[in-house]
Parts: sequence; C-alpha cells; structure tokens
Amino acid sequence: MGDLLTHDEYKAIAAGLDFPTQAFIDGAFRPAISGKTFETTNPATGAVLARVASCGPEDVDFAVAKARDAFEDGRWSRLHPTVRKEILLRFTRLLKRNARELAVLESLDSGKTIYDCENVDVPETIHCLAWHAELIDKIYDQVSPASDNHIAMVVREPVGVVGLVLPWNFPLLMLAWKIGPALAAGNSVIVKPAKETTLTALRVAELAMEAGIPAGVFNVLPGGGADVGEPLGRHMDVDMVSFTGSTETGRRFPRYSAESNLKEVTLEMGGKNPAVVLDDAENLDRVAAHLVNGAFWNMGENCSASSRLIVQRGIKDELLKRMVAHAREWPMGDPLAPENRVGALVSKAHFEKVASYLEKGQKIVLGGKARDGFVEPTIIDVADRDAKVVREEIFGPVLTVLTVESYDEAIALANDTEYGLAASIYTANAKRAIRGARAIRAGTVTVNCFGEGDITTPFGGFKSSGFGGRDNGIHAHDQYTRIKTIWIDLTDDVDEAVS
Repeated sequence: MGDLLTHDEYKAIAAGLDFPTQAFIDGAFRPAISGKTFETTNPATGAVLARVASCGPEDVDFAVAKARDAFEDGRWSRLHPTVRKEILLRFTRLLKRNARELAVLESLDSGKTIYDCENVDVPETIHCLAWHAELIDKIYDQVSPASDNHIAMVVREPVGVVGLVLPWNFPLLMLAWKIGPALAAGNSVIVKPAKETTLTALRVAELAMEAGIPAGVFNVLPGGGADVGEPLGRHMDVDMVSFTGSTETGRRFPRYSAESNLKEVTLEMGGKNPAVVLDDAENLDRVAAHLVNGAFWNMGENCSASSRLIVQRGIKDELLKRMVAHAREWPMGDPLAPENRVGALVSKAHFEKVASYLEKGQKIVLGGKARDGFVEPTIIDVADRDAKVVREEIFGPVLTVLTVESYDEAIALANDTEYGLAASIYTANAKRAIRGARAIRAGTVTVNCFGEGDITTPFGGFKSSGFGGRDNGIHAHDQYTRIKTIWIDLTDDVDEAVS
C-alpha cells in the first residue's frame, strides 16, 4: 500500500469519509424494515460516527429469500468457475484501489491502529480474497475406484445459503476469511458484522456489487445478536452458519441448529493461548520480541494472542527484562497517528471488562493502567495458577507470567485450560520442539515464533475454541461445500446390473 501518511493526512481522509449506514440486501442499500438505527462510535474518542440500520428478524427473512432466489436460479452458483474467479479478482482490484479509505474506516470504527490497518488488515484481506479466487478452478473433483461396469464420481457442491457471523476484532480480515471460500464455492452469503464494527463490511459489499457479484449473492445485515444472529441461526432456509467470536456466544449456534433445520455449524471461538519458553531457548531478545508482539498486537483483542507466558525459572528474569525493553517500541495513543502501535479497545463495555482484571495487589511487571478507552500493555507475574487472569480470556493487552521448573511441567500447564486454539514453544532442542508441539492440544502450534501460519495453512481450534471446520487454506473450502457421490451403472445386461 506504499508509505504511511502523516497523522494530519489521515485525519483529513477521515473527515471526508461518507459512512455507509444502511443494510445491503439484494444488491442495494436499504433501511431496516422497522426503521430502527443504532449509533456506531469511534472507540478512541467516543464520538458518534454514524447511525446504522438496526436489522431484525424481518430483514433476515427478506435477505434469506433473496439469497435463496440467487442461489437457486444459478446467477452465481452455476457460473463457470473461471467466470466466478474473474469477478472475484476484479473485486480484489477494487478493494486495492480503495485500500486507504478502507484502512481509515476500519481504524475509526474499531480503534485499531492505522499502522496495523495499512500494513496487515487491508493487505491481508485483499490477499485472502485473491488466493481463494485463484483456487476456484484448481480444486478437482474425484473418481473413486470402481469396477469396469460402474463409474463413481465424488463431487463438491456449494452448500447454498450461508450465514456468516463476524467478530469485532478483525472486521475486514474475518470477513475475507469467510466470504473468500464461501463465494468461491458458489454460495449466497448473508453477513452479520459485529454491531460494534459494521462500516467496512457495508463498504465492501458495495464494492462487490460494483465488481459484478450478482444481486442477492452478497448481503450484509447490521444489528444485534438477538435480532440478526439468532434468527440466522434458527432460520429454516439457511443451510449453514459459520461463526467467529466468543465461546459464550458460539455455544448458542449448535442449539439454534438442533432446534431448527439441523443446519451445518462451524465455530471458531476463544483462546487462552500458552507461550512456553524453555531454558535452552536461543536469542532471548528475539524471543522477547515475539512474545510482546503475540501479547499486545491488536491490543490483545486476538483469539490467538499469547496471553499466558509459561517460562522456566532459570531464564525468567532475563526474559522479562528484555520484554519490558521491547514493549517501549509499542507506543499507545490516537489510532490514526501512524507511530502508535496500541490503539483503543473496541467499546466502552469491553474497556471496562478488560480494566476489571487489573486489580490491586497484583505483581505488575509492566503497565497496569487503564484510562479513557485505552489499556496499557500489561505484564502480570502470577503465582496462583487458578487466578481469573490465568483462567479467563481477557481479550486485552494483558499477559500473565507463570513460572515452571521443567519441560514436563510446562507442557502440562500449557494444556491446563478449557481452550485449544493456538500455542507456541521456544527451545533450541529440535526434539523437544516437535514433541512439545505435538503434545500441546491446540489447532496451531508455532515453534520459536508467534503466528497463525498463513493463508495456505488451516486455522481453528480444539476443545472450547471451536469445531466443525477450518479457516484458511484449501481446507476452508470444505466447510462451504457438500460432498456428493454420483454412481453410474454402465451395464447392459439385467443380470449384471443387479449382481
């Protein structure tokens, strides 16, 4: 995207933005049928950005009907794969052309730093969509082994009408993770963005229409969980729901499915992710940099954040010293100032939740202060392994430090959680690295680094972190397609046919 602009230049772009405020259904912006709206605010200032259509069950019914019409008449689902690919690639070019606008819009609506929006969120969004577009005509169906008298084809078909329920921490990127494979497969989608962060999804829908994605194929319904999320989850004509968000909310969708049409459900939920640092880890300065990035990137509002540091006693003090030094490279302040690496938490309610974990009497190694929507990068040295800061997903820039004596104790403590999304292990011993990565029960384990892999690697969790499918990689397409067997009899003789 080129060099970052100055703070004043970003403020000038922000002042000139025209915020999208209506639902996007069947190729057009529309008010909620009820006429209701809600305020969306800038988390860094508290200023109201816009009043956005607040959709309800009647809007869900309307959007599902239009999505179903689009799917059944084949205006997208039965297009030749290369045509779908060409349209999606045109879509990515439009996103790139409007990248800076999207970055500023994302920062204003979510509190994310413009540094991250420009360097990570928007470029990765575009790359994700382009990657899945290119994959459309490269995933082959199969012919299974059969006798000379039969042909057995195993083919993929799009699921149909898909509900995509998004979180507020990565509004653009999680939108791409879901619409990329869902649209590539030929589905019609209904996106429910988080109520806190609706603006970029609406703008992206407008660009999708401009790119040539047909009306009814890509719909966006702003609104609350009870008004849009639950009706999507319970709708008898929605074939599948993919949810990313909190474990508490995600638990509801299997129930909605069971009590309606048994629609398929995939869940990517919370995490309390361990970073295990063994006493033979090399280059502690580099380890410290990874740990700080893992804990404080995106203000810790990241389901795969390294939120539990499990470190062997012999290197603990030196490691913490280096981490404190690296944390100085993460200034906090106005998200539109390009020098800042830590912005505002997404909402007042979430700020208050995160701030409540910063109790008096804790052994604070770094930070510990919260004010006006901002929480300092914080490191807490914890002795009680059952403390709520250790057990609960804080979803803020708060890292707890737990001290262990041995490798076995470290691995056992890493697994002592209800979650299993991500983990990391730092060691110079290749055998311990591989054994540890296999022993830790998490969907992604990184060795000597913090990360989630890339677009080619599946992402998802174990235990309370989710089930039902994986984002990213070829595996992401599995959750948006159904497998059908077509058995063809080639015999002419009746006796052969029935034998």
